[in-house]
Amino acid sequence: MRVSDEVAEALAGGRPVVALESTIISHGLPQPRNLQVALELEEIVRTAGAVPATMAVLDGVPRVGLDKTGLERIATEPDLRKIGFRDLAPAVALGLSGATTVSGTSFLAARAGIRVFATGGLGGVHRGWTTVQDESADLDMLSRTRITVVCAGVKSILDVPATLQRLETRQVTVVGYRTDHFPGFYLHSSGEPVDWRIEKPAEAAGIMKAQDALGGPTTALIVANPVPIELQLDPALHDRVLAEALRAADEQGCTGQAITPFLLEYLVEGTGGASLEANLAAVRGNTRLAAEIATSWTGGI
Repeated sequence: MRVSDEVAEALAGGRPVVALESTIISHGLPQPRNLQVALELEEIVRTAGAVPATMAVLDGVPRVGLDKTGLERIATEPDLRKIGFRDLAPAVALGLSGATTVSGTSFLAARAGIRVFATGGLGGVHRGWTTVQDESADLDMLSRTRITVVCAGVKSILDVPATLQRLETRQVTVVGYRTDHFPGFYLHSSGEPVDWRIEKPAEAAGIMKAQDALGGPTTALIVANPVPIELQLDPALHDRVLAEALRAADEQGCTGQAITPFLLEYLVEGTGGASLEANLAAVRGNTRLAAEIATSWTGGI
């Protein structure tokens, strides 16, 4: 694992660092906007007083913090793999390159000593789990990694109630940031309640401190930060297009790892790009909040 000089110096000096995943750059956005967004997210972190650490694997080397050349590679190289935790060892052994998912980023961040991670939405339990038992590796990684993840809930194509139940079973703490309901990724609310609510970044840092003081399993803290109502995807449009996407996936026999990109692409096209804009609004807000939490954490509350 190679930690950039900027990130290493920040960690050594006790300064705030925020981990960022790279699949949104390689797989989530079209060129050249993907590189623009990658640079924008890093700038949001810096403006808030923290250091960004975008993760990726380049030529078999896990990288914690990318320079502009590294970001450009992730944004432009064709056929990059998505690298979850289970893919890290093969990628390293075979000298391959790829963009890290939530599970891959969480692992590398924790190994590097980074405590706070910003992303858009988590993976979770897929619809129809009782038949196909399809569940994101994100949940398992978060059940055994001491990391604080700021997100806008889980992707709305998933089974949100089942995902929340799974997180409870795996002892992963979920708190709503200025909300009593779990966010709906593109939507301000999924309608599902959360047990805990916080109002300030310092309160998240306080929970992190309590996690360490109590000990126990090294589980994550999820800070669920909803996209603002004025920036969310129109709920009626979301529900209509998602229903169409689910029918299309069933008719085309789309299953397994192919189902998530299929549904997300269908949503982008079916909403005329509005779902993508809601996603980006959520990611920007999550990145800003993650930097504020990291700053409170390192400030020795």
